[in-house]
Amino acid sequence: MNRRLERVNVASLRVALISTGVVAVVYAIVSMVVVVFVTNNLTSQVDSRLSSSLTYYAANPPNFTTAGAVGDTGGGGLDSPTLVWMVFPQGALPFGGTQLTSVADGTALPAADTGITDPTTISIKGVDLRIAGASLGSIQVRTRLGPVQSSARLVVGYNVESVSQARSSLIVTEAAAGVILLMLVFGGSLIVGRRVGAPIELARQRQLEFTADASHELRTPLAVIEAQTSLALNQDRDAAWYRNAFQRVGSESGRIRRLVDDLLWLARVDTPQGRPAAEPVEVGVIVHQAAERFAAVAENRGITLQVSVGLGPLVVQGSSEWLDRLLGVLLDNGFKYAPPGGVVSVTVGVDGNRVRLVVEDSGPGIPDDERPKIFDRFHRATGQGGYGSGLGLAIADAVVRHSHGRWEVNTSSLGGARMAVSWPRVLIGARDQEEADPAVSWTVPAPATPPREA
Repeated sequence: MNRRLERVNVASLRVALISTGVVAVVYAIVSMVVVVFVTNNLTSQVDSRLSSSLTYYAANPPNFTTAGAVGDTGGGGLDSPTLVWMVFPQGALPFGGTQLTSVADGTALPAADTGITDPTTISIKGVDLRIAGASLGSIQVRTRLGPVQSSARLVVGYNVESVSQARSSLIVTEAAAGVILLMLVFGGSLIVGRRVGAPIELARQRQLEFTADASHELRTPLAVIEAQTSLALNQDRDAAWYRNAFQRVGSESGRIRRLVDDLLWLARVDTPQGRPAAEPVEVGVIVHQAAERFAAVAENRGITLQVSVGLGPLVVQGSSEWLDRLLGVLLDNGFKYAPPGGVVSVTVGVDGNRVRLVVEDSGPGIPDDERPKIFDRFHRATGQGGYGSGLGLAIADAVVRHSHGRWEVNTSSLGGARMAVSWPRVLIGARDQEEADPAVSWTVPAPATPPREA
């Protein structure tokens, strides 16, 4: 587990468990409501059929010629869809029975249920039945011994096993769907929590690291300035000492100013209000201007500067100020790491439908294990801590990202680092090929005897 995101993982798990619990409670309540609604709806349909059957049989009393047969109810066992009982006073029938029924085996109603009027669910021999009854008054009943006049009650029943089965099936379906739903909610909450929380946590950690690194970078020059000031105030010194001290103070003050400028620039980049509006920019012109500035640096450090600008126009969408700063950072790094007598090369040209800028040097290059970290703020390659504050490539990366560019970092044919950036080419204002800007190349050679480093 990534320890940097351990807090996010724990918080995401807690949120996922809470979300799953809340959904489980809500789902259980909704499921119970659905089961009750469906059961009541089916039962209401059965009660409606019972009422219709009672009305029909009250107007047309069933003719029991034999036990086990009545009208068209489909006589059979208790699993028949419709069942009919006629209940008589004790001894009213000549053969001594108190009930006639459509059930083939003569199953009688329990004595406690013979007086039921409103629809009621009962169980006979393990079979669920919905029954309702009504009084028929005095009727004539045909029996095997002849017609008999007697008062009677009619009880009609419907087999409701299908309702019970439907309810059971619904409960099983809801339970299975609930398990799947809760798994999806848990997994989704966990994934969303990590995806939302991870950038926030990483940003928080980067902010803490940024503050710590900025404090560390400012501490060293401030300590030098404080030491020089204390020494100057402790006792009188000669003019040469004061001059040397002021030079150190000036150098460290310049270092602080450059660091603060970089920090303020990065702070502006992090806010939409601090980003300039994008416009078409001719990268070839930017390269020309930057090469002219760094020609003096090349001569002073005894380094050969090679410049190549391809066939134009080389137009991209961005900010000329930002792209100039990007090129300045890349060239500055190249001259920092290239040894005296070495080479720094800058090339820009068309690569398909993209404009490609490449800066190479003959320095030590970038180790493979350092490449993923070179754009981190305040990061400097191991053993090269004396070069700058570690914000240059962070600034360059911000420019590339906000101008929709793409990095390629690898080893140069010159032996050092090769930093390449490409952007989508903008053809606004493009001219015919025969009228295009010509390709140019030139070299600022190193002096015969490279000057000594200060």
